[in-house]
Amino acid sequence: MTQKLIIIGAGMATGRMLETLIEAEANYDITLINGEPRGNYNRIMLSPVLSGEKTYDEIVTHDHEWYDLNGIKTRFGCFVQDIDRENRTVTTDTGEVFAYDKLVFGTGSNPFTIPLPGHDLEGVIAYRDLEDTQRMMDLGPDHKCVVIGGGLLGLEAAAGMAARGVDVTVVHIMGHLMERQLDEAAGYLLRKALVDKGITVKCTANSKEILGENGRVRALLLDDGTQLPCDLLVMAVGIRPNVKLAKDCGLAVGKGIHVDDQMITSDADVLAVGECVEHDGAIFGLVAPLYDQAKVAARTLIGEPAQFVQKELSTKLKVTGCDLFSAGDFADGEGREDIVFRDPARGVYRRLVIENNVIMGAVMYGDTADSNWFFGLIRDKVDISDMRDTLIFGPAYQGGTPLDPLAAVAALPRDAEICGCNGICKGQIEDAIAAGASDLGAVRSTTKASGSCGTCTGLVEQVLAVTLGDDFVMPAAAAICGCTDMTHEDVRRMIKSQRLMSMPAVWQECGWKTSCGCHVCRPALNFYLLADWPLEYQDDPQSRFINERKHANIQKDGTFSVVPRMWGGITTPNELRAIADAADKYMVPTVKVTGGQRIDLLGVKGEDLPDIWADLNAAGMVSGHAYSKGLRTVKTCVGMDHCRFGTQDSTGLGIKLERELWGSWTPHKLKLGVSGCPRNCAEATCKDIGVVCVDSGYQISIGGAAGMDVRETELLLQVATEDAAIDVIKAVTQLYRENAKYLDRIYKWMGKVGLDWIKERVEAEGPALVDRFELSQSIYRKDPWAEHTQTKADRYQPLANLTLEAAE
Repeated sequence: MTQKLIIIGAGMATGRMLETLIEAEANYDITLINGEPRGNYNRIMLSPVLSGEKTYDEIVTHDHEWYDLNGIKTRFGCFVQDIDRENRTVTTDTGEVFAYDKLVFGTGSNPFTIPLPGHDLEGVIAYRDLEDTQRMMDLGPDHKCVVIGGGLLGLEAAAGMAARGVDVTVVHIMGHLMERQLDEAAGYLLRKALVDKGITVKCTANSKEILGENGRVRALLLDDGTQLPCDLLVMAVGIRPNVKLAKDCGLAVGKGIHVDDQMITSDADVLAVGECVEHDGAIFGLVAPLYDQAKVAARTLIGEPAQFVQKELSTKLKVTGCDLFSAGDFADGEGREDIVFRDPARGVYRRLVIENNVIMGAVMYGDTADSNWFFGLIRDKVDISDMRDTLIFGPAYQGGTPLDPLAAVAALPRDAEICGCNGICKGQIEDAIAAGASDLGAVRSTTKASGSCGTCTGLVEQVLAVTLGDDFVMPAAAAICGCTDMTHEDVRRMIKSQRLMSMPAVWQECGWKTSCGCHVCRPALNFYLLADWPLEYQDDPQSRFINERKHANIQKDGTFSVVPRMWGGITTPNELRAIADAADKYMVPTVKVTGGQRIDLLGVKGEDLPDIWADLNAAGMVSGHAYSKGLRTVKTCVGMDHCRFGTQDSTGLGIKLERELWGSWTPHKLKLGVSGCPRNCAEATCKDIGVVCVDSGYQISIGGAAGMDVRETELLLQVATEDAAIDVIKAVTQLYRENAKYLDRIYKWMGKVGLDWIKERVEAEGPALVDRFELSQSIYRKDPWAEHTQTKADRYQPLANLTLEAAE
């Protein structure tokens, strides 16, 4: 007889429990109730969503189709109001009553809020779910945010917002960050890396009061009197199990809902899993034990023996550019010894804490490739006497000489954890391979290993290689897309060598598997063809992204932003009046000064684009290409015209460069800076191409970045004259256009080919590269706004006026 199962909460634990029940074909009529207006998603990937590395759709684990396919009834966006254990019913806030035979609590946890004065002001939030993430994403660049809490969650929130251009300050009461997982040395390295990303970090800082104005947060006041202005304040200071519902219905609770080894509560027909539970005095916040609980609960529900056992846990930080691992107990103590390895040049730190020839704890920063091996030694309490001398260097050096890395993977036991995000061990991957999974994609879809943060991808591939032997080929460079097996580099070589001058020619000669490409390969091919054959190839607008087709950046509400070009950051009163008149005429809600020394008109309706462009054109202004994979801006300082430190006319050079380069298409966006002296007020040393003026001429450097990756440029050449500087920049831009992979910024391309190779080519082929650049610019150095205003304005009108009433 089919029993009725009610599940409260669609978190990661209940999601994994559902998967286990479905795989076992459990005989239950299942109803899932969730307070959030959505089903199961991977909460640990909210940080990449916040930083822009992923979208919400990419972290959904179960969509509506999955629930329908598996016969699971859902009630999303409603809350359980009452549980009648005597009559075994659940009542929601919508008035629905559900009977149950078995009930599972997955109510998760609530974020802890410090009861500071002002904690209830508008703009004070926690970081817990998608709504909190969206609030942070909505803040936008050039706003200020304060994050209280230097633990794992707080730092992920800070890094995500910093990646979006928010000015972030982290306030932490302890002496170093993540003090529960890191020692002081690793905490220092982590702090340094975050500061390098533009995040301000204040340790040993005690919050006193949240200050507001008109009901909204304006600053955080510290107990030393310091005020930290902010538009948003995020509290990430811990969580507490959500036990209210369980307590109200009479279940035994302490810090969490009491459960036994089978995840059964004080009521034999009620189970609990996830962050809401308390097991043997412990509560849980990391995903690995939650998944173990989920599997035990599922087996309990289908009548199979199972037991939840608490295990040693490890921590990895999901902040771009910060590789960090921590496991075990690394506190100082009598009888304990340290093995420490430091490589300051690479920013690598490793520390092992040894007691009685057993590793008690490990901290790693900068190089965490061997973390799973060390974690296994800690968990299994392995005697390390025989490998002590080489232990710190990892598994490849045991025995005194480097071994084949695959040998170390082969030696791992079946219960060695491979994917910490999803709690997948080596044995599960081996079982999936035995069942027919023969590549990374198949293992990922079957087990979810490497499907979250991706840091274990290499280890999963090594398990595949060890298990399949010669039948597994380690992936080489990735193909452009599923339409072909060829890499970007292969296709570029074919376009040049075989003189392929159209997309159909590429599809035919390169053996495309589809008739006309896809949304991934078409934009890349379109760029490669126009870069290599500017006269012969006709640009295909339908192979461009929406922003490039519309010549404006689409916003989240469907409106667009319009950014007129301001040559070298210079404008005039007449241009400013034209911008103001356009903003008034078209009721532009937001007028913003950008970091690239321009003005952004945000919130323009799509049908108004040709008209606002025409008005700006009439004032002598052209498209700023703020939407393009091409030249964006040339940022300048005032140089020798006004500044007493200026050595050259940096503004004049910036204007000339922008007039030479505007309209050019490049593999990714291209930003330049020209500083009039080494004080570098135009921030030239973090641009794709930067010029620093000195008394003896112009230092040209390339490969900077100031987004999700932060990099300083490297010196390419120093030249004596302005004309020589312009030619070098044209030459290196053309070299980049002809050789880089589509969507690679200059620093990524430089990392592949090397600065020396670029310098050699620019010096040897400079004039020819300049000629080819000028040939291309004879086609593309034009204003798309003027062209579309004059000949394509009808494309921007709505398809139909749906507001008209029908005739009677």
